[in-house]
Amino acid sequence: MTDACISCGACEAECPVSSITAGDDAYVIDAGSCIDCGSCAGACPVDAPQPE
Repeated sequence: MTDACISCGACEAECPVSSITAGDDAYVIDAGSCIDCGSCAGACPVDAPQPE
């Protein structure tokens, strides 16, 4: 995630492999289980999920 994350949670529900969890200030993507499908990016209103 980028600093643009507004902690809305839209991305978490869209992740088919449950790689996204709520962090202290923003949602966090677990790079180890992420399959780079882009579902979270499509759901995010501020384009916070970015490929690493």
